[in-house]
Amino acid sequence: MAVRVLFLCSRNRLRSPTAEQVFASWPGVEVKAAGLSRDATSPCDSEQVQWAELIFVMEQAHRIKLAKNFRAHLKAQRVICLGIPDRFTLMQPELVELLIAKVGPYLRRN
Repeated sequence: MAVRVLFLCSRNRLRSPTAEQVFASWPGVEVKAAGLSRDATSPCDSEQVQWAELIFVMEQAHRIKLAKNFRAHLKAQRVICLGIPDRFTLMQPELVELLIAKVGPYLRRN
C-alpha cells in the first residue's frame, strides 16, 4: 500500500510543486501539494490534510499555520519541517537535490 504524502509551502508555486513532481514517480508513494496562503495556486484544504499520512512543510512558519488552521483535522499524520527557505525556482536542481536528501529517508522507510 502506498504512503500518502502532502507537501506544503506558502503559495504552492515553487517548492511544494517541485516536491510533488520529484516524488510522484517514486514507488509506493502518492503525493499531493498545496499552499497555506490564501493566494496559493492550490490552497490547502481539510480533505488534503485528512488524506495525508505524512505532511512535509518547508518552513517552521508553515507548521504553525497548519496547526492553527487545521488543528481539528490533524490526527495521526506526521508533520515534518524540512527547513527549506523560499529562495529556489521551480525544479531548480539544488532544490531537487535538497528535497531528495531530506525527504528520501522518510519515504524509503515506508
